[in-house]
Amino acid sequence: MGKRTYQRHVTSKWSKTKVLLSNPATARHVPDTRRLSQGTLQNMLRTYGMVYVKPNSGTYGIGVIRVERYVSEGKETYTYHAGTKIRTFPAYDELYRSLSKLVRKRKYLAQKGIHLLKYKGKRFDLRVMVQQSPVGRWESTGVIGRVAAQGKAVTNVHNGGKLKPVESLLSAYAGSREKQRIIKGLRSLGLSVAKQLHGRYRGLKEVGLDVAMDEKLFPWILEVNTSPDPFIFRKLKDKSVFRRVYRYAKAYGRL
Repeated sequence: MGKRTYQRHVTSKWSKTKVLLSNPATARHVPDTRRLSQGTLQNMLRTYGMVYVKPNSGTYGIGVIRVERYVSEGKETYTYHAGTKIRTFPAYDELYRSLSKLVRKRKYLAQKGIHLLKYKGKRFDLRVMVQQSPVGRWESTGVIGRVAAQGKAVTNVHNGGKLKPVESLLSAYAGSREKQRIIKGLRSLGLSVAKQLHGRYRGLKEVGLDVAMDEKLFPWILEVNTSPDPFIFRKLKDKSVFRRVYRYAKAYGRL
């Protein structure tokens, strides 16, 4: 798994992904993720049809681009969706040339696209908060949903996304017993991820998982943030969730 370090914050998405891939229990929840190159992206688009291209280090969903390949009557078409801008190309090389101008010399990753579930026609994903308690035990302290703004490729609140209770978002897909089972599973996944990353980065005190649920209600880890925003949990009706998140964050010196 590599040398242990005492980093508190880990910015490289690739480094975190590699740690999660080293354990089968967490690896099965990680979509196919590779370093971006012209050949890699072309290969992944042929395999998956939709790929997310994201900066190796960056927050708030800035720089995330959704890339898609369509085939109709033997003809290929490629599109990318960056911010609110959508561009279409008749050939892969043209798409990649345009994409290269957006990416420039920065390190980017390509990740298999997961078709997010929708709430009132808008895509959503979930944030699972995991923190060290004041006695140093890892606990899943909160789960909240993030609904993308109209016309946006990402759900981040800083990109216009709206926060919603996870129960409301899952209501169209699961009954109350199934919802509780899903939420319990997400909390358990959060703990596994935190412990796996903490084995490598001993300074970690908190992680925020961005999780996509697919149509089979299987959770996919899109990203893990080591400086997750605790204040999003203020939006929940159940104020005890935010109180605990805040108390733990204060105990380990985040606030």
